[in-house]
Amino acid sequence: MLMPMGIFHMDIFTNTRELWHPPGARGIYGGAVIAQTLAAAQRTVPPDFVVHSYHCFFVLAGDSSVPILYHVERVREGRSFCTRTVQARQRGHAIFTVTCSFVREGSGGKLHAAHAAHMPAAALAQAPPDDYEDPAFLHVAGRTRDDPFQSFRCKPTDADKPPEEKRVWQWVRARGKISEEGGHQAHLSALAYISDSYFIGTISRIHKLWRYPVALADVDKLEPETRDYLEKLNEWEGYGALEEYRGRPEVGMMVSLDHSIYFHNPKAVRADEWMFTEMESPWAGDGRGVVMQKIYSKDGTLLATAFQEGVVRLKQTDQAKL
Repeated sequence: MLMPMGIFHMDIFTNTRELWHPPGARGIYGGAVIAQTLAAAQRTVPPDFVVHSYHCFFVLAGDSSVPILYHVERVREGRSFCTRTVQARQRGHAIFTVTCSFVREGSGGKLHAAHAAHMPAAALAQAPPDDYEDPAFLHVAGRTRDDPFQSFRCKPTDADKPPEEKRVWQWVRARGKISEEGGHQAHLSALAYISDSYFIGTISRIHKLWRYPVALADVDKLEPETRDYLEKLNEWEGYGALEEYRGRPEVGMMVSLDHSIYFHNPKAVRADEWMFTEMESPWAGDGRGVVMQKIYSKDGTLLATAFQEGVVRLKQTDQAKL
């Protein structure tokens, strides 16, 4: 939730609840700041304008215990398009910056070129039921998942293909129901939030990289209960058995650098219903990687396309360091 800070007589907002900090992460979940900067910008545009383009950079890791100030600048007011920049700040420093563009509905005219990518036909065969519940092992004592969205990982079917040809599939939705009071803007903010889920992690999956904080060599030293949890988590996320990672490279650092979203059908987004995402990576190298994501509604409507570049550095062997 966001609250305007009218005492400043300018477009400044702040969060009213502490943002989610995923276990083991360097800072708050990036999707939370993505969603709230979009929500702040949406509050400054006319009601007949909808977001179509969003481009942001992650500058510093956010602290969940400190309120964030969202400074919105009204860059341009046009008849068909308007532009906003938003800077998220903590302790006087920018932790996140974004430029987003909004378009007036119907400004493209009745006659226009139109096409859209199709959702893979096999996706529905792996769709979760509407009454799907998380596996019980995810909610054991001390490991409760408190994330506000739900994920259903699809099993990979292209294990024998090279990384650039692999596709990572998952179904996602917000937990509970989004209130009607928030309108379509609330669903767009929720989609923006969800779009950062496991995004740059696609690189580790298609390259079969070990990315847990415990060293692969120390897995056998773990308590049986902990190892069992790790095994189930790895299989649930589509990574396979732990034994398959013997001799595989390990992730040393993996963080997002930037994030872009193109919204194609803003009014069709229902983020509290299952949405299908397909992720692929056209390139990785020099300690970085790029991932593209398509997001569909369950009926196959292409809702948005997103891109992300991130740091993907591997732990170096002693020989490599020499």
